Amino acid sequence: MQIKEIISALEEFAPLALQEDYDNAGLLTGNNGWSCTGILISLDVTEGVVAEAIEKGYNLIVAHHPIVFRGLKRLTGKNYVEQTIITAIKNDIAIYAIHTNLDNVIQGVNGRISDLLGLTGRRVLAPKSDLLKKLAVYVPLANKASLLNALFAAGAGTIADYSECSFSTEGSGTYRAGENANPYLGEKGTRHVEAENRVEVIFPGWLQAKVVGAMKAHHPYEEVAYDIYALANSWQETGSGMIGELPDALDEAAMLAKLKNIFKTTVIKHTQLLGNPIKKVAVCGGAGSFLTG
Repeated sequence: MQIKEIISALEEFAPLALQEDYDNAGLLTGNNGWSCTGILISLDVTEGVVAEAIEKGYNLIVAHHPIVFRGLKRLTGKNYVEQTIITAIKNDIAIYAIHTNLDNVIQGVNGRISDLLGLTGRRVLAPKSDLLKKLAVYVPLANKASLLNALFAAGAGTIADYSECSFSTEGSGTYRAGENANPYLGEKGTRHVEAENRVEVIFPGWLQAKVVGAMKAHHPYEEVAYDIYALANSWQETGSGMIGELPDALDEAAMLAKLKNIFKTTVIKHTQLLGNPIKKVAVCGGAGSFLTG
């Protein structure tokens, strides 16, 4: 299996478009065309992690935190970051980071924490916006169903727990085919009037090429009339943090004990106890200070 196949699976689950603008998720070293000899998974990439990969004969490290956040102007080995990168490159080891894009998907880091805590009725705490787009395309009435099927298969038309969502209106379209055209309906040189549907679906912006490709492949016209709009809507399926409720309220001491047991830690840092039962819980897999305001 090639490394690019593994990357494709990771990015289908957590698209790079969902990372924060300060982040540097993705392939950091190596060639995605290499055959994968093994994968080492880590929170951070250090010299020790690279040494372990070399010892095991693995040529792919998948880490949560990118070892390179900002551009490196030189590689002289003056610090652990440069030393780690140099060692990885010299030994043909690919490093892939899956960071805030994994934090921001509903089944990602925060979703997994919520699973472990048994939270119900969960929702994203700070949904992201400006990620969705809308496609409006005009299609003959007889071809509407097959076109919709193709758009849905490409990932369009999903809103939360609802799939195959669309809206259509009926009207009349006109065109006159030129001498070099090959019209699906009508005759060259004559204005043609056709009963058409305007079909509208939304889709995540990073699927645009796939959705437009499916539309063109399954539309009967050789020249397809369509519009794409950027939407400012927030999207409850993506964003920072998560909030939900415990099955039963717990006192503070029991909640702290539950956290220590689930996450297998002996020490927990917490604010002053207030003496209130805990039912609603918010989680964040990162620093999360921006979520407390």
